[in-house]
Amino acid sequence: MSEVFRFGISLPKDLIDKFDKLIEKKNYTNRSKAFGDLIRQELIKREWREGKEVAGSITLIYDHHKRELLNKITDVQHGFQKVIISTQHIHLDHNNCLEIIAVKGNPPDVQKLTNTLKAIKGVKHGTLSMSTTGKGMT
Repeated sequence: MSEVFRFGISLPKDLIDKFDKLIEKKNYTNRSKAFGDLIRQELIKREWREGKEVAGSITLIYDHHKRELLNKITDVQHGFQKVIISTQHIHLDHNNCLEIIAVKGNPPDVQKLTNTLKAIKGVKHGTLSMSTTGKGMT
């Protein structure tokens, strides 16, 4: 475990009151953990802009009855095998499917995969959830 460093910050009272209400709703037990998570979130964003290896997940919602849609999705995924760790296909109802694609690799490649999948006609919704490989994070 890394060494703990204590420091003070000054904020307007109304801002810290709003922050305290926010972190209470998110079940944080103290400000330190909440501030640490905010800092990590910003570091992860930078990692996605500048880093060499990142991790995350792509979530797609689509109608599997759309002609050739599943084949197009699969073809795109085959072209990005170096960044795809795993996929999970879930039937939400008779028409709609949820596909979760775990990714790890070069940030531009992951973003290109996400953009390519979201642009396929018939994909109703797609999101990229950015995270880190955990290297260098405390």
